[in-house]
Amino acid sequence: MAMNLRPLADRVVVEPSEEEQKTSTGLYLPDSAQERPSRGTVIAVGPGRRDDSGKRVAPDVKVGDKILYAKYSGTEVKVEDEEYLILREDDILGVIEK
Repeated sequence: MAMNLRPLADRVVVEPSEEEQKTSTGLYLPDSAQERPSRGTVIAVGPGRRDDSGKRVAPDVKVGDKILYAKYSGTEVKVEDEEYLILREDDILGVIEK
């Protein structure tokens, strides 16, 4: 992937995961009825925010982490025909570990 997007401060670039488009009973949902994804993969991470003394606080996530984030957080962007989400590290609810 040749993405030319570098997040600043405590921002994280996420590639949203495709949500299931079929219900448990086998019905397919149209795009208008599907919920916005709340899971994704971290594609890029900013250097971290600065604390009150000016020191850089490293982010808790890294590139490749599978994360769960707040459903309506972040800003959707399109780069080279791919859709991404830029959100603050505070909007990340957790890292999915297997």
